[in-house]
Amino acid sequence: MLSPTEQRQRMRAILNGNQVLSPASVYDGLSARIAQDVGYTLGILAGSVSSNSTLAAPDLIVLTLTEFADQIRRIMRASDISLLVDADHGYGNALNVMRTVIECEHAGVSAMSIEDTALPLAFGQTKDAVISTEEMCGKLKAAVAAKKDPTTVIAGRTAALKVEGVEGTCARAKAYAACGVDCIFVVGAENIAQIKAVHEAAKLPLIVGSAPASITREQFLEAGARVVLQGHQPLAGAVKVLREIYSHLYNGGNPAELKSRIASNEEMDKMTHNAQYKEWIKTFMK
Repeated sequence: MLSPTEQRQRMRAILNGNQVLSPASVYDGLSARIAQDVGYTLGILAGSVSSNSTLAAPDLIVLTLTEFADQIRRIMRASDISLLVDADHGYGNALNVMRTVIECEHAGVSAMSIEDTALPLAFGQTKDAVISTEEMCGKLKAAVAAKKDPTTVIAGRTAALKVEGVEGTCARAKAYAACGVDCIFVVGAENIAQIKAVHEAAKLPLIVGSAPASITREQFLEAGARVVLQGHQPLAGAVKVLREIYSHLYNGGNPAELKSRIASNEEMDKMTHNAQYKEWIKTFMK
């Protein structure tokens, strides 16, 4: 297993490298271990996925920092991936952001993003909104100051493209970069020109969230992106499979008919490190 610092150094190498990677969307220890076994070295725990999987609730900032950090710890205990987490708005003001960084770093993350979306949803709010650049810069400076390991990556995330357009977003990106963050996380891009403009303004590597599927890896690379999200299909896929299996069994289906649709005993043993536990029992309990 790599140490947290080694995992963070790997994250930094990705940001400073010459290729574009997409992280595995993970939500618990088992999903992270499967992703690692497939070959992923980079994972992401999104706030939406965390709320979905932990509370069976939508992405409306109802998850607490304690619940989020506990989920991170379970993921990092079970895997060796470098984990990027979506820490939303940092769970409050600049002081809350500092606490968020401390807890997430202690839990083992390699990178975390703090965003400028006005969260949680305010009374009567009907449109997307972002906080002021000044408030966001205070949050980002607080985040940078709070980290204990200099290799921990802080990403300044902006949702301003759909609110303030390219010019406003570029101004924000430049200001966020001046706060000492390691990269800019941009969401809502409609074309590669917008992504390139943000990169040129910030002069930092980019993490790109939602973007048109027509943009190629080569275009992302040339525009300064090093991490590009692909969505969170694994959790949605698990929900679909669970529903199908529960429905099959509830309606009288034969469990044997599910054999080709579920993991074998051998695969479950592998993913739960059963052989290691048997060895520990033999060594320490007999």
